[in-house]
Amino acid sequence: MIDLTDVTYSYSGNIALKNINLHINKGEAVSLLGANGSGKSTFLKLINGIISPDSGIYKFNNEEITHSKLQDTKFAKLFHQKVGFVFQNSDTQLFCADVYDEIAFGPKQMGMSENEVDKRVNDCLTLLNIVDFKHRQPYHLSGGEKRKVAIACVLALNPEVLVLDEPMNGLDPRTQRWLVEFLIRLNKAGKTLISSTHDLELVQEISQRAVLFGEDHSIAADLPTDKLLTEIDLLKKVNLVDEYYHRITYKQS
Repeated sequence: MIDLTDVTYSYSGNIALKNINLHINKGEAVSLLGANGSGKSTFLKLINGIISPDSGIYKFNNEEITHSKLQDTKFAKLFHQKVGFVFQNSDTQLFCADVYDEIAFGPKQMGMSENEVDKRVNDCLTLLNIVDFKHRQPYHLSGGEKRKVAIACVLALNPEVLVLDEPMNGLDPRTQRWLVEFLIRLNKAGKTLISSTHDLELVQEISQRAVLFGEDHSIAADLPTDKLLTEIDLLKKVNLVDEYYHRITYKQS
């Protein structure tokens, strides 16, 4: 479904992604691991067509995704229906007067009928158990409630791929547990999930495969999640196991 070949991207001359080669199949659940600044968020933006490679090729469903193609409104709409992005900070994603309008915004932009928009909004409100928020103002919601609304906004377009940047960030333990179980359900229903995370305790629950970004902005490892979490020396090298080192080694023993 997703193919990157020798992809490189820079911000003002500073390398953010270096020679990325990666293939993700339909229905996979993949976690991206790495230190801050290693390129995870940049990679997610590229997958979503927010930025385009300086060099190399990005293909989605065997079609190359380029900056020029994404300037075509029809092509861009179809692409963004297929790949949905949940931002790390929900406040950057929510801007409408109430929750109903927030979830309805995407389907309306895609030119769906009023009846179809209403059905999708109500289906998402029910799916995420946020019917009571329907006419509340998003900025009055808690962090966990905002995250649910942000996910509903993306799911209203029924994307094939759901991309999440640090989805557990700022959530209390109860909401984290809800989100883990929800993501597992989505993946079992056939959605492809790509998540960046620092949470090694939860990563093995939400993914079967883990891609580790090194400090040189290239891929340092691409392994089954449970295997990568046993690579203590590799994880220490990128400063990911300080907090969990004893827990992981204890499980090994």
